[in-house]
Amino acid sequence: MPIVATESLRNPSDGRIDRARPIEFTFNGTRYRGFAGDTLASALLANDVRLTGRSFKYHRPRGIVGIGFEESGTTVQLSGTEDAPNMPVTRARLYEGLVASTVNCWPSPAFDVGAIIQAFSRLLPAGFYYKTFIWPNWRLFEPLIRRAAGLGRAPSRAESGLNYETRHAHCDVLVTGGGPTGLMAALVAGKAGARVLLVDDDVEPGGRLLVESARIGGRDAMAWVASVVAELDAMDNVIRLADATAWGYREHNLVIVTERRPKARHLFQRTWRVRASSVIVASGAIERPLVFADNDRPGVMLASAAAGYVNRYAVRPGRRAVVFTNNDSAYRAARDLAAGGVEIAAIVDSRTEVRASVRALCDGIEVLSGHVVATVTGGRCVRSVGIARRAGGGRMREVACDLLCVAGGWNPAVHLFSQSRGTVRYDEALATFVPDRPAQPTIPAGAACGKFDLAACIDDGMRAGAAAAAAAGFEAQPISVPEVPPDAGYSIEPLWAVAPRKPGAKAFVDIQNDVTLDDLHLAIREGFGAVEHAKRYTTAGMGIDQGKTGNVNVIGALADHLGVMPNEVGTTTFRSPYTPIEFGAIAGYRPGPLFLPYRHTPMTGWHKARGALMYEAGARWRRPGYYPLPSETMQQAVDRECRASREGAGIYDGSPLGKFEIKGPDALRLLEFVYTNSFANLQERQGRYGIMLTDDGVIFDDGVTFKLAEGRYLMTTSTGNADVVYRKLEEFLQIERPEWSVHITPVTSQWANATVCGPRAREVLREAGTDIDLDRDAFPFLHLREGIVAGLPARVCRVSFTGELSFEVNVRRSQGLLLWERLMAAGTRHGITPVGSEGSHVLRVEKGFLSLGHEADGTADPIDLGMEWIVSKTKPDFIGKRALAIRRAAGTRRRELVGLLFDEPNRFVIEGSPITPGGRKEKTEGFVSACVWSVVHNRIVALGLIEAGRSRHGEKAFVRMKDEVVAAMIVAPVFHDPDGARMKG
Repeated sequence: MPIVATESLRNPSDGRIDRARPIEFTFNGTRYRGFAGDTLASALLANDVRLTGRSFKYHRPRGIVGIGFEESGTTVQLSGTEDAPNMPVTRARLYEGLVASTVNCWPSPAFDVGAIIQAFSRLLPAGFYYKTFIWPNWRLFEPLIRRAAGLGRAPSRAESGLNYETRHAHCDVLVTGGGPTGLMAALVAGKAGARVLLVDDDVEPGGRLLVESARIGGRDAMAWVASVVAELDAMDNVIRLADATAWGYREHNLVIVTERRPKARHLFQRTWRVRASSVIVASGAIERPLVFADNDRPGVMLASAAAGYVNRYAVRPGRRAVVFTNNDSAYRAARDLAAGGVEIAAIVDSRTEVRASVRALCDGIEVLSGHVVATVTGGRCVRSVGIARRAGGGRMREVACDLLCVAGGWNPAVHLFSQSRGTVRYDEALATFVPDRPAQPTIPAGAACGKFDLAACIDDGMRAGAAAAAAAGFEAQPISVPEVPPDAGYSIEPLWAVAPRKPGAKAFVDIQNDVTLDDLHLAIREGFGAVEHAKRYTTAGMGIDQGKTGNVNVIGALADHLGVMPNEVGTTTFRSPYTPIEFGAIAGYRPGPLFLPYRHTPMTGWHKARGALMYEAGARWRRPGYYPLPSETMQQAVDRECRASREGAGIYDGSPLGKFEIKGPDALRLLEFVYTNSFANLQERQGRYGIMLTDDGVIFDDGVTFKLAEGRYLMTTSTGNADVVYRKLEEFLQIERPEWSVHITPVTSQWANATVCGPRAREVLREAGTDIDLDRDAFPFLHLREGIVAGLPARVCRVSFTGELSFEVNVRRSQGLLLWERLMAAGTRHGITPVGSEGSHVLRVEKGFLSLGHEADGTADPIDLGMEWIVSKTKPDFIGKRALAIRRAAGTRRRELVGLLFDEPNRFVIEGSPITPGGRKEKTEGFVSACVWSVVHNRIVALGLIEAGRSRHGEKAFVRMKDEVVAAMIVAPVFHDPDGARMKG
């Protein structure tokens, strides 16, 4: 595809582009050429491409309006590596091979089929769809409306190899904005010793200095910027993020930042969640347009943006310009445009009086004070403007031009400040809203709080940096203030709208959303004059723009029509994100399950590498089910693991077990109230098994709790119920016993657990090396010791879920894998074998231990399971005591835990199968809670709950399996080591 030859509007020198690196790109199917450092917008303007888009609602021709995120005229779809929808054309950085196309038009902006809607625009005022589509049924039109509502298409980067990432950061001072205010604030805070994070949404620092001609300290302002940045980059306590936008401000000074081009090659974007002691909002200000007939035509551009293209990109955005303003800043823009080779036909100033010092900035340029631009002529580009007296009367003057620069005043970027719940107030002198009272440690500074003079911005940056550093406990050091030439100052006279003089002409208050002055007047007539109502009725300030350029004009126009001041109208809510942010950047890198991500132990990788089939455990944990060897079936693998645990040594990953530290003067009172048995006589480093009940008196959870010191306990719970137990305990303390002094700290994820079990468990630990005396008398069952195991600091508990001698070795999470590998190596000659949850299930069934969800099925109490000994008869109260007593007093037959030996010893029965009298199709009298192959008895054994089961040992029970009945002998529910000699040995 050949490059289109167009007349270049690129100046032969100056600008911050690299002319030695030409770049080719494609826009709407046509190839053009730009330079490194260009944006898509600057490159298109350099190629004299004026018509770049179509409007959202009416499909009117649109051009480039701004120079940054405030761009409201053109959004594009990027294709290829940086596939992205709805990108402001001014923020798309040029790179070799970039492919971009305009959204919301077909087949092109030059010929858009959708433009036919302009012929019916009078039938489509604000809110027309609320009234039109209610008959005969909204749902009839809904699919069509939804299809018409979209802009760009969702990106697809599945094969790009680029990922998103999420990082969390903490700092003393977060500075949002890399302009003169933000740079000075970061420098002061950084030199004071505070940890500083500087976030700049541009690819290079400087802010307004990148697009204005200014001098600081007797030299070009950008030389001063370079020296400050070099000083900041040399500080170890300062992190500077470029091309990163702070777009969300939450409670407790949480600011969300998305970095678009991290240095890591594998990353596409990185989102930071930053907690800062103080946040300095130095996000600058945004110029707003003026409202008049046909103010949306291609070639109508913000004055500051037009000057910015000349200064930063050496691009003339037009050949002959008219500047229309109501304030002083436009004169500096006109001066820069003229210096860049743009002919200034006239400056149209709505004010009757303009200070001589301001006029002097543009000597030789005609200034028409007390005038306004009333009309714009041109379709695909401005050809001329009609200028009239503001007061009316006299003939309209037609001035030929291809560029109309508008300057309606400056709006401090209060979005972040407002999101932090800070209030804003209307400043009559500035004719805009400025920050008022902060709700969090937030410090607005510079242009973001209404200081538009460069010297004032630098001074305010110093003040903000010193205040933020002092709040973090650091004393700011004296810094020499650079000399800044005096500014001509800033004054403004509000001009909220120039009423169209031609019937049917549209004056846009929100260019991006096609909201006109007439739409606002209609909203008022319809009873939607309140600012939040007008926003929703007209869609002003919605979408990608979020009101950056239009909101204050909307408020001013409402106030003007209602005859009140803008402060009486108020502002709308500045919602996040401040700029368009991709969902991928918000979510971060999330492979695998997204809705409920799995939790992993430090040893998960080891398990997978050894072929373990991973199971989902309670609370979303992933842990091994069993470890099959090549050509092994599941049953063979489980049998091998169980046999090793019964005859030699097994090891399993117990990290997901729920663990909580309970501390405080009333810690024992809490334990006494939540457990059915007493913990009052527990000695230090001694543990006790306990059961919790629900308020209904049925089993809720079980586990062992150890006494670490006076008033300090370590509670363990089941894996599946850990989170629920924590919530229940916290709810009890906060609602039922708020006067108790108890603190509960979840430590499940802080500890990694490797449990060594089996007759040779002691030999394995001794082989690994430990300074803990492992002898039975020195380290009894249900006790805890702390020391060194396998060269690592460890907490070891003698607790058994398998019925064998067991040692639960707990180390810090970061050392979990190292502990596991060392124990495996030490146990090699003892035949150590990793055991999964399937094997653990078999071992606990052989021992007759209960399991939540099996025997403890939500209907059973401890007495049902033969554990009457664990229910205290002397404690005055515990959770569920009364309900348990009431149930027992009823005298009804209860289902009780029993063992089952099937007549067919090799016959598996599905867990949960019903037990019925004689096997007949009658009301069930119980069910099979567990059924496993026992390596101890070399046959099937099972547990079940059956009515009056303990009095029926030796009787027959009948299990129904579809149309089949399986007979079993009812026996005691312990098949291995009934006295517990092995686990206590």
